[in-house]
Amino acid sequence: MTPRKFGVRGFGAALVLLAIAGTAAAQGSRVVGIVKDETGQPIKGATLSLENPDAIPRSFTATSDERGRFVVLGLKAGEWSIVAQAPGFLPDATRVQVRVTTPVAPAFTLRRAPMPPPSVLGNVGAKDLQTELRNADQQFDAQQWDQAIASYRNILSRAPALTVLNLQIGAAYRNKKDWDHAVVEYNDLLKSDPSSDKARIGLALTYMEKGDLASAESTLSAAAQAQGASKEILYSMAEVESARGRTDDATSLYQKASASDPNWGKPLLKLGLTALQRGDRANAATMMQRVVAVDPTSAEAAQAKTVIEQLR
Repeated sequence: MTPRKFGVRGFGAALVLLAIAGTAAAQGSRVVGIVKDETGQPIKGATLSLENPDAIPRSFTATSDERGRFVVLGLKAGEWSIVAQAPGFLPDATRVQVRVTTPVAPAFTLRRAPMPPPSVLGNVGAKDLQTELRNADQQFDAQQWDQAIASYRNILSRAPALTVLNLQIGAAYRNKKDWDHAVVEYNDLLKSDPSSDKARIGLALTYMEKGDLASAESTLSAAAQAQGASKEILYSMAEVESARGRTDDATSLYQKASASDPNWGKPLLKLGLTALQRGDRANAATMMQRVVAVDPTSAEAAQAKTVIEQLR
């Protein structure tokens, strides 16, 4: 079954973090937590940003999985700032003193962001907007692609400022394998927001799925070469290079993506698979073990465990 392409989500959340000491000072401490909405349901895709200017590396990020859980490993002892964010909510931040042997348990509550003023929402009231968005999201989750597209378009027709919905529509078209319409949606969003990495990545992946690797590369090339390129841009560019058979270039980009977020399992998994393809079983096993260690609740960790069993 082809994996589904998920879009932008999230209209309710509360965040709880637990920091549990590691078993050895060399490993540092780890932070584990869960993201839930106000009804207690897990939220996928909430972002946690941790920073300590005196540590190396100085920053970590984590994203909650489908069960709302996340893990950050390798924190050095010291004071860390933690910021919790989710779409539709105001960010919350705190500072905690991390110790290797002492659990730390900061808690966050993300408040709902104020709805845009009527001039932005057009003819859609705030409560009506939430209801219509929830219905459209439910159609998307049920893989009712045509109904979801129609619902999102209906909202956009009355609240055109909500261009982020083009991401949802583009994702629905990609699930339908309607590449041409997906390209239109992502390009429409890039016209209104040229800095949108999500739109650029969605466009590049659409070209890849369509078989147009040259267009996929040109879509991401400038962004991937820019200073401070996001980990998602680097990873997506690596996927394009891999599809074009440029293994060395892809490996370099996967390494850069991993370096920008040492707790992200996706590039580590690809590095392990690349090593396996080259016959380097030892390096492949090491990479797979790292995936399980840094991102234990992810789909990548499950795949890594399967590879580890095969390598034994």
